[in-house]
Amino acid sequence: MVWWLCWFAVLAAAIGGGVYGGDVTYDGRSLIIDGQRRMLFSGSIHYPRSTPDMWPSLIAKAKDGGLDVIQTYVFWNVHEPQPGQYDFSGRHDIVGFIKEVQAQGLYASLRIGPFIESEWSYGGLPFWLHDIPGIVYRSDNEPFKIEMQKFTTKIVQMMKSEGLYASQGGPIILSQIENEYQNVEKAFHEKGPPYVRWAAQMAVGLDTGVPWMMCKQDDAPDPVINTCNGMKCGETFVGPNSPNKPSLWTENWTTYYQAYGEDTTLRSAEDIAFQVALFIAKKNGSFVNYYMYHGGTNFGRTASAYVLTSYYDQAPLDEYGMKRQPKWGHLKELHAAIKLCSEPLLSGAPINSSLGPQQEAIVFHGNSGKCAAFLLNSNEREKAPVQFQNSTYELPPTSISILPDCKTVAFNTAKVSTQYGTRSMVPTLKFNSIDRWEEFHEPVPWFDETSLRSDKLLEQMNTTKDVSDYLWYTFRFQHNSSDAQSVLKVNSLAHVLRAFVNGALVGSAHGAHKNPSCSLENIISLNNGMNNISLLSIMVGLPDSGAFLERRVTGLRRVTIADKKELENFTNYSWGYQVGLLGEKLQIYTVDGSSKVQWNKFDSSSIPLTWYKTVFDAPGGNDPVALNLGSMGKGEAWVNGQSIGRYWVSFHTPAGSPSQIWYNIPRSFLKPTGNLLVLVDEEFGNPLDISIDTISITKVCGHVSDSHLPPVVSWKSYYQNGMRYEKHHDWRPKVELHCPSKRNISRILFASYGTPSGDCSSYAVGSCHSSNSRAIVEKACIGKSKCSIPHSYKSFGGDPCPGIPKALLVDAQCE
Repeated sequence: MVWWLCWFAVLAAAIGGGVYGGDVTYDGRSLIIDGQRRMLFSGSIHYPRSTPDMWPSLIAKAKDGGLDVIQTYVFWNVHEPQPGQYDFSGRHDIVGFIKEVQAQGLYASLRIGPFIESEWSYGGLPFWLHDIPGIVYRSDNEPFKIEMQKFTTKIVQMMKSEGLYASQGGPIILSQIENEYQNVEKAFHEKGPPYVRWAAQMAVGLDTGVPWMMCKQDDAPDPVINTCNGMKCGETFVGPNSPNKPSLWTENWTTYYQAYGEDTTLRSAEDIAFQVALFIAKKNGSFVNYYMYHGGTNFGRTASAYVLTSYYDQAPLDEYGMKRQPKWGHLKELHAAIKLCSEPLLSGAPINSSLGPQQEAIVFHGNSGKCAAFLLNSNEREKAPVQFQNSTYELPPTSISILPDCKTVAFNTAKVSTQYGTRSMVPTLKFNSIDRWEEFHEPVPWFDETSLRSDKLLEQMNTTKDVSDYLWYTFRFQHNSSDAQSVLKVNSLAHVLRAFVNGALVGSAHGAHKNPSCSLENIISLNNGMNNISLLSIMVGLPDSGAFLERRVTGLRRVTIADKKELENFTNYSWGYQVGLLGEKLQIYTVDGSSKVQWNKFDSSSIPLTWYKTVFDAPGGNDPVALNLGSMGKGEAWVNGQSIGRYWVSFHTPAGSPSQIWYNIPRSFLKPTGNLLVLVDEEFGNPLDISIDTISITKVCGHVSDSHLPPVVSWKSYYQNGMRYEKHHDWRPKVELHCPSKRNISRILFASYGTPSGDCSSYAVGSCHSSNSRAIVEKACIGKSKCSIPHSYKSFGGDPCPGIPKALLVDAQCE
């Protein structure tokens, strides 16, 4: 047993301490930090998608989940909203974020880009770039390269001045220039490859003292490292483009971002763990970053076209910063098991051997003689008993067993033993009284009320300069026909269109994420004489990807009105324009701005384009807070003048439900009392049915079975003389339940030792069941914040069905 303790003492010394910086280099196996090869797990947490008061908790939970590195993009358009005018305050305080990462003993990976995509409006590029003469984004184009280099240099110098690179003793061990450029490179023809070489040379020339990388760029110029993005880099990664570069996985997508009108994409903890183990075993992977580890919130107008305000809510840490179980816990156990293999993984070449038609062993022998093995079953349907080194192991379908000593299973990717958690939204305040609300009707502008004029249809993005989602197109015309009914037809490349004739709404249309343009064809009634047409063109975020982003066009493209006798084309006509809404211009979502308009008492007859205002007190406690907008249509919401994002409840998924109902209100946005809530709704929303909800984990569930019973080793940490050591002990599966902070287990909803059917999402007592199950679990757990129940017939007073494989499933309520 002594050799185990010695091994883990060395391993703990390598991975257990804080961040002290040091030289960062690499070879064909891994990054090398201060002379030591490292197996690193990383997670993406974006500082603008959370708040400074959330950062310490998010980073702490990431560290507790077994991460070594926090990765973030740098968001150019929030830092330089106008040329030479910089903002690094509040949620944009990147230096403060990196320093918090360092304070908690983790490394940082800085993806400068500065084009980032990231489902962020305009891919993170500031829109003012569009107005630079002759500019072509992301190509061998001098105007763009000047601005890109200027901003990249600005960020690097900021990091240097704060001593944040590992070469200075700071936490940043890795930087990225550009982002998934290979996806668009061919579109730029001869201007693509020189740009790649220039970007690499420019970045390396900034002399950060740490390596640079380019994700999804198979020909990344030396010494820049090419990396993989995607869900299956264990299968798809072609590998480093030089034998002297390590295998890095920059984005392991823990779910997939969601757009309005689309269903949530779920990715299981088992699939993520399988691909990570496969990447490490088959691709010599030594760095895995989860994108996202915490997605957070697209506050304000930062989301790209059609993307939800909630971002990667199904990540290991959800939008509110709470642990998604079992994803968070299963990955934590994976990280611990792989770290136990670090020495042979990082010093030995793998040896592959077949264990069956779809089964194999990948074995690593370390320089010190240590051995680690990965037993792979690629069969998607059948479990497989295999013989390895004179022992029998049963491998579940599509799984990898990790053996840190080539004998004992420490982890299997398909066997989830961590608890499940159920998130609940609890209404704490309802706004169901008409006396609580005031409203202001957004005026519909007519041609004579506009000052911006053109004899053609203007392109929307270039007209609004991204200061608003909204652009009014207005014109007037004389109708001298006895036929009062005509057909209005509008073709648009914007996302939403609302048509008004003489101030009255006559129709709406919208596109979708995969088909963003929209068209409207409606019968309208016209006055015999002068008529005013007002067309509200709406963007739901700017595009974020693709070549020649500067050439994209949006807004109205063709407008006609036809009656029985003739068709009039108004595409080239005298148009009047208004950028944005009056309420936006006056900032009536703020305390000061709200005094600039006359608010009226709430009128239950809903009118489109209405602003609603109320005040509320913050819910007690520390649970996260959300605004339930399930009764509203489409618009934007502000709390105390801060936008919590766009909402679009009326755009349903194919299953017939809204893509998002709850909208995050960070606690830091709130005062104890008198919080100002303002919404603008473009449709026919009903504010009387919205509520303030708190979010908590109200149920926890654990499920283990005999499939976990082969001899397993676990390790526990202990400290002596300031050094962390690891020791092992025999482990048998157990259900471990843990309620959130300040909550205890109040009730056992289900307990069965025997053959319960189903899982934590749906269960029932099976044909074999210990009658003592509930009583024994209640005695062990009720009134406690956490408890542990061994999967053993001895714990339940005897074996209820000898010779039959058994399981233990417990579901508990937390209060």
